[in-house]
Amino acid sequence: MVMIRPRTGDFLYSEDEIEVMLEDIRVFKEYNVSGVVLGALKADGRVDVDVTKRLVDEALPLQVCFHRAFDMTRDPAEALADVISIGGVSRILTSGHAQTALEALDTLESLCVKTQQLAKELPWVLNVLPGSGINSDSVGPLLDALLPQGLMELHLSGGGWEESAMVHRKDGLGMGVGAGEWGVWVTSEAKVRAVRRFADAVWKEYAGSMEEAGTPNSAE
Repeated sequence: MVMIRPRTGDFLYSEDEIEVMLEDIRVFKEYNVSGVVLGALKADGRVDVDVTKRLVDEALPLQVCFHRAFDMTRDPAEALADVISIGGVSRILTSGHAQTALEALDTLESLCVKTQQLAKELPWVLNVLPGSGINSDSVGPLLDALLPQGLMELHLSGGGWEESAMVHRKDGLGMGVGAGEWGVWVTSEAKVRAVRRFADAVWKEYAGSMEEAGTPNSAE
């Protein structure tokens, strides 16, 4: 899945920026990527349905994920309805309008329930993809709350800032973000594996309990 984003900052794009995004999608399609990650908003905080539809139409039949621009909208229920109206979006990456997913379990649960209710009506699969602050400590409560509501995927960076090995450090200049030039963001295999092990164990237990109860498993 490839991010389609012409710059940092907000998600209100000019026509020139939209053309750049469309061209990026065309190029990545030539390289047979699995899908693209994108999103566009209006100045009033709603999903820009028209712009996003142009991008989605260009991307199809690739998978399309509407990214965390969703969390910058004015209302999650309204944003969900807008994304659904576009058609073809296969997942929504969201923290539930909070800093971390764990802080927004009620909102995420509501979004999952709504998408599950619509699953039989939509001609494509749409999943809610929780992200932000997911680690081995937070994944348990998240799975407990959302697995019964059809949760299929989790998103995490599994990383952290590590101290730079630079000895010479120029004072008064900066060209980066986060820890700046004197820190390097590194994904931790151990952190990712810890979440994966926990999620696999919880899913195995959950699937087993569903089988014993004779309840159809939506993930099968």
